[in-house]
Amino acid sequence: MTDFVDDPRTALARLLADKGIDYAQLSAAIGRNPAYIQQYIKRGSPRRLGEEDRARIAAYLGVAEAMLGGPALRVAAPASRRGPDMVLVPKLAIGASAGAGRMVDGEAVEGEVAFDPKWLRGLGADPRALSIIRVEGDSMAPTLNDGDDILVDGGDAAGRLRDGIYVLRLDDALMVKRIARAGAAGRIAVISDNPQYPSLDLPMASVRLIGRVVWTGRRVR
Repeated sequence: MTDFVDDPRTALARLLADKGIDYAQLSAAIGRNPAYIQQYIKRGSPRRLGEEDRARIAAYLGVAEAMLGGPALRVAAPASRRGPDMVLVPKLAIGASAGAGRMVDGEAVEGEVAFDPKWLRGLGADPRALSIIRVEGDSMAPTLNDGDDILVDGGDAAGRLRDGIYVLRLDDALMVKRIARAGAAGRIAVISDNPQYPSLDLPMASVRLIGRVVWTGRRVR
């Protein structure tokens, strides 16, 4: 017998219905206009999800990208080893520059890391919107060092903006920086913790906040 898999639009519509999430809520969670997901599902525009949107939707809904038209993922560990109640967080195969900024074409998922849901709740993080990426560069040292893994909450972005460390896009470059509200309305300060790097005062509209950094892990050197 052949198993039939829903096309990505049908699968996404079914996931949203099952989880009680409306189209506008998901659109906002991935930083798109309120009608974006509805247009994708109902009107077929865009024809397919971009890699970035697909990865963020998969992380937000806690599903594999393959359900949304992406490639099959490599699972970090068998279920028997990670326990039935662990939250699997996708690890994206990219780095967020803590330097001048890295240009990226898309964010493919290279694996998953299991976390205790109670521990995640203690961080105040939304398990449905988490992802792990790697820091590249030293402009955020000593807070974040080159090669550190950071846990990013995509549900905590522009809509809940407050001072803290965020992953952001600026001129299509992916960065990790400290964000603070600037004195003038509609502007933010993009700050490097390393004093050797300049900080910027920018209009909020020029920066796309991807998510807030809620935890970091690093190798012992």
